[in-house]
Amino acid sequence: MISAQKLTKKFGNILALDAVSFDIAPGEFVFLTGPSGSGKTTVLRLIMRDLKPDAGKLVLFGPAKIHEYRRTIGTVFQDFKLLLDRNVYENTALPLEIMGAAAVDIDKAVKKALELMGLTARTDLFPAQLSGGELQRAALARAIVARPKLILADEPTGNLDPKTARAIVNLLTTLHSQLQTTIIMATHNADIVNHLDRRVISLDAGKVIKDTPKGKYD
Repeated sequence: MISAQKLTKKFGNILALDAVSFDIAPGEFVFLTGPSGSGKTTVLRLIMRDLKPDAGKLVLFGPAKIHEYRRTIGTVFQDFKLLLDRNVYENTALPLEIMGAAAVDIDKAVKKALELMGLTARTDLFPAQLSGGELQRAALARAIVARPKLILADEPTGNLDPKTARAIVNLLTTLHSQLQTTIIMATHNADIVNHLDRRVISLDAGKVIKDTPKGKYD
């Protein structure tokens, strides 16, 4: 269970989050929607423990040290954040290398993740050699390789054309079905939100203005 209880966060004089509360059950797929500056990314950064709230409480998976906690989370970003000097296989392997996993276990997990993402034939290519959709699929492979409890996706389709964006989100829904991973996706993409008909938490000016089990993008 992820439980946000009156989370408040300021950046200088700017109130980014104003007493935001919500609960997300294990295995849910949830959209965070809202205009730029509404607080979506701030919520994700608080969950990642990249930021601390100024007030309120965030409970996720029970107590753990920061480095242990972050191992339970996979992250996907709009700009991919792949290492340019590593090929697809090496980028995907990075989280497991950081964890100190055995080479044989890394190889098995990486091959499985790349198979799920349809990238088996692209393992030796570098980011500069990939299309936008392939870059995002590589980022997804890296996010899931350690079988995280939670995937945080911050505008993962923002740099993609509509057809590729749909394909990436379809991959996310497939992962959700197969792995039962909790997914929280921040997005401006009304087409995708309306197409999938999942739970929507809508933010505006740092406040939750709507939380609907099967919502639409307003």
